[in-house]
Amino acid sequence: QVQLAESGGGLVQAGGSLRLSCAASGRTVSRYAMAWFRQAPGKEREFLAGISRSGYTIRYADSVKGRFTISRDKSKNTAALQMNSLKPEDTAVYYCAADISGSGSSDVREYDAWGQGTQVTVSS
Repeated sequence: QVQLAESGGGLVQAGGSLRLSCAASGRTVSRYAMAWFRQAPGKEREFLAGISRSGYTIRYADSVKGRFTISRDKSKNTAALQMNSLKPEDTAVYYCAADISGSGSSDVREYDAWGQGTQVTVSS
């Protein structure tokens, strides 16, 4: 089983950028589809971006398309989420997740492993 740990969250002003990183241990990220989700207080966990195991398929939620970019670095065994043009409504706890089936689905139920989350707060 892969273990995941996110980092890079923090406080940023609207319009700013943050880069989240997800470090994997126990297994190589190349065996998994990787994805980023977020959860704001009182809301369900929301899919943001996913990359298939092959890397050929990348999906984005409409809410972040054009602003967020998902990537994976097999040499460092990490995944990342570059977030630009941040808005106050992007404030949430952000999670990375791994899916052994490899599809990079937007369905939260498909994911086998989760990090502990990192807080992102965007001030107006």
